[in-house]
Amino acid sequence: MVSIIEIPDDPIYTIKSVCDRTGIRPVTLRAWERRYSVLNPHRADNRYRLYSARDLEILRWIKDRLDGGISISNAANEFNTMVRNGIWPDALPTAPDVISEEKSLTPPQEFVSRLYDALLKHDEDLASQQLRRAQSLFNLETVLLDVITPCLVQIGEAWYYGNIKITTEHFASAFFRGRLFTLLQAYPMRHSAPYILIGCAPDESHEIGSLMMAVLLRSEGYRVEYLGPDIPVDDLVDYAGGEKPDMIILTATSKETAMEIKNVEELLKSIKPKPIFGYGGRIFWVEPGIQQKIGGIYLGDTLSDGVIVAKKMLKKNL
Repeated sequence: MVSIIEIPDDPIYTIKSVCDRTGIRPVTLRAWERRYSVLNPHRADNRYRLYSARDLEILRWIKDRLDGGISISNAANEFNTMVRNGIWPDALPTAPDVISEEKSLTPPQEFVSRLYDALLKHDEDLASQQLRRAQSLFNLETVLLDVITPCLVQIGEAWYYGNIKITTEHFASAFFRGRLFTLLQAYPMRHSAPYILIGCAPDESHEIGSLMMAVLLRSEGYRVEYLGPDIPVDDLVDYAGGEKPDMIILTATSKETAMEIKNVEELLKSIKPKPIFGYGGRIFWVEPGIQQKIGGIYLGDTLSDGVIVAKKMLKKNL
């Protein structure tokens, strides 16, 4: 994650530009500055306000707190207290592109190579630095699909062909798993939003795909509860019966684990209202015939497809 204090503080944005980017009205922004001291914009020679990329991130952080149901006074007090104590909050994962020149010169593939090299050296600090830089340049979906995923694929292939040790593969997986949990927790749980349970099929230990799906859907504003790997079907159905989710998503990467979820759709019929059941994972596009044996809705061959299909089904069901 990128701390807000790490975002450039150069005064480059007019109040109109800030309001266009954040959706905050100029009169509201001026009131926040006057009453709550959340910003101290620079002044140009003509006395017009000029804001920095850091100011934009502060406003986005506060607006996110307001969207979560917190009042402006409480959100401003929380932010100011953190800063006084030397603790700056993290910028939201979908930060606006404020470094367009570097973005055009540094494609996602370059960060894949940098992360790969850092992880092969077990250099966690360098890997964290490169991932933070990628997050500052690209949106969440690009970071997940075009940086983290291909890096994991390269590492998996290197282990498969005997070019790296299993300890390095485990180190890299643990590194990305930790960062994904941090991303997941950076988004608020909106209890009024459609409720989704996400996890892995029984005996399925490869959880990064389902964890990425959880991050993407929570970033879209859904109430997402991530249940982790190896979820017993009976326990899941019992839990869903009490919690009444709108949708359940399970992932599998092998034929054996995929077949463990073939009866989930039928078992969920005992819950009223019945939640939507969706599934995905590598095995379903490697062996498409398995889809015919699984009840429920196949979410597609990619994470992007999965998010689109899940949103469409939830909208249709509500």
